[in-house]
Parts: sequence; structure tokens; C-alpha cells
Amino acid sequence: MAAYFLSAAIQSNKAAHAYLFAGPLGSCKTEAARAFAQALLCPEGGGDNCDTCMRVAHSTHPDFHVIAPGGVKGYVVEQIHEIISSAAMAPVRSNRKVYLLTRADLLTGHAANALLKTLEEPPGDTVFILLARNRDAVLETIISRCQVLPFRRIPEDEALAILVERTGATPDEARIALAATGGALYYAEEFWRSGERKNLRIATLEALERLPRADDATVLESAKNLIVKVRAPLDVVKLEQQRHLEQSRDFLSAGNLGRLEQQHRREFTSKERETIGEILDVTRSWLRDLMIVQVPESSQKPVNVDFIANIKRTAERVGMTSCVRALDAVDEAQQQIQYNVSLQLALEVMLFAIQTELAEV
Repeated sequence: MAAYFLSAAIQSNKAAHAYLFAGPLGSCKTEAARAFAQALLCPEGGGDNCDTCMRVAHSTHPDFHVIAPGGVKGYVVEQIHEIISSAAMAPVRSNRKVYLLTRADLLTGHAANALLKTLEEPPGDTVFILLARNRDAVLETIISRCQVLPFRRIPEDEALAILVERTGATPDEARIALAATGGALYYAEEFWRSGERKNLRIATLEALERLPRADDATVLESAKNLIVKVRAPLDVVKLEQQRHLEQSRDFLSAGNLGRLEQQHRREFTSKERETIGEILDVTRSWLRDLMIVQVPESSQKPVNVDFIANIKRTAERVGMTSCVRALDAVDEAQQQIQYNVSLQLALEVMLFAIQTELAEV
């Protein structure tokens, strides 16, 4: 239904000024938003292969702006002021500008109030696409100014088939990518194409394997090493940002370049938290595998089949209750990170808590 609605808007050249795509992780709303942005900005109506579509796909098109929350608890008002200022300027390469806000459910307070008038009366060449995991978490004043499109989570078998087709991964490899990214197809595809993020998964699982026999110094060293590994995929983000900045020097003023640099810093912080989130998702998948192998009649298959020998050995002496408590520790780490606790400290506390549950006696 959403695809038909958006296609009709493109074909009739009657795109609304603001859309809210609402659906859980794994509902492909991010893919839909980027495809819609390609169709809006591309002279050929989208299709992935032209320069415009490639730039949108890599977030380097000067008229396509991806805005992630800049603060720990959500968007900050400075971000919205930058959007309003930018939206008032003419497009650079296309006949439209598209702004993609990745977490509309975290758009609250002064930031939301600052954006409301622009959402209601944006420049005629501007389209806003807001993403939210839960429609009910979005302010009603924002919802009322958007065309709302619901998205449902794609069944796992369907998501696996799509990922296999797009990447050439085996079904087992596709399940690993989806588990490492919380079931989000767009991020799973990014994961599969990143050697650095695959290496981070391996490092996480190896650290978990060492925990039962690790002393305190080893646990602390493991957390430190994981933070180092987190920085490898972020180096790619830095290179993309530098490339974007160099491409923008020809058409942006010094003031706007400064604002772009601030935006890049906020995006980098957001990406850092996303990458830490993959450590947590990989840890969850490993702990769930421990639980699955303890139930021979289970219809579920372990995800981390490349580590299955150790998983089975660990499961022989670790009960369900310990696994549940260890999963609680992962959830606690995620909450601490959202409250801006040091990333390394959050990982250290999580690993110590899991070690307590897995320790050999």
C-alpha cells in the first residue's frame, strides 16, 4: 500500500510537503525513504544507477539531507534551526530538496516546536520524510502536519530472501547480518558490505567466548579492544564526511560549511552509538543461541553457526536463568548508553555482568 501511494505521488508530480513513515525495525521504512528520495531528486524518476541515485544512496547528494538526533535524548534545537536555514535556500543540483529525519519519535520540546511551522508551510521545493519506530511515540502536532504511512515488519524468511538476493550471502550469512543489526534489512545490507563491521562481530564473539575463564584485567582489556574495533568502521564514515565537505566547498558559504561540519560531528556521534549497538545485538544473538541449543525440540536455529562448537560447550553448564540475567545486562548497557554513560564503561559493566553468569566454577 505504501509503495503504491508513493509511486502515485511521483507519477502525478504531487508529492506532499511532509511524510511520516512509521514502523518497527525491519519494516524497510528506511529503504522506502531513500528510494522515495531518489525518485524525487532524480530526473529519471529513480533507478539506482545514475549519479543522482548513487549520491542519494551514499548520502552525498547536496539536496538530500539525513538528520539523526544530535543529542543523547533526541534532536537539539540547533539542528532544527540549521534545517530551517538550509530549507530556505534554493536546491543545488535538483529541483527539490529532501530532508530525512531518522527518529521523529525523538523530536520533542523546543526542537519540535521550532520545526512545526516549517513542516506546516515549507518552501515549495522541499519535502520532509520523518521516520519513527512507533507512530504513537510521535507528537500529535507533528503527525497532523504529515502524510502518515504505516510499515509492518517483514517476516524473517522474506527478509532473508531479500538479503541473499541483494548481497549474494548464503542464508546462514544473511541471518548473521540481520541478527547483528537488530533485524533491520537496510542496516543488515550495510553490515554485509563492511569488512570492518564483520570483524567487529568476530571480535565481540571471541570476547564472549573468553569471559568464562577471564580475570578482571582480561575483561577490561576486552572492552578496550572492542572500542578500538568500533573505530574501524567509523573511519569509513569520516572519509565519506570529508569527501562530502570537499564537494560542498564549491557552493556553500563559510557559515554554511561550518554548520555542515557541526552536522557531521553529530552524525559521527550517532554512528558511534549505532556501531556500539551492533556489539549489543551480536551479544544478544549469542546468548539466545545458548538458550536455543538447550531446547533440542526448538524450531529455532542458532544464528552464530561459525561459533557453534563453543556455544554448545557453554550451554552444557549455563542454565536458562543465567542467560536471561545476561540478556538483562545487555539491555541495561543499552539504556546506560542512551543516558550518555561512557561507551567503554557501559561495555565493561556489561561484560562483567555476563561473566558473573557464565563463569566456570
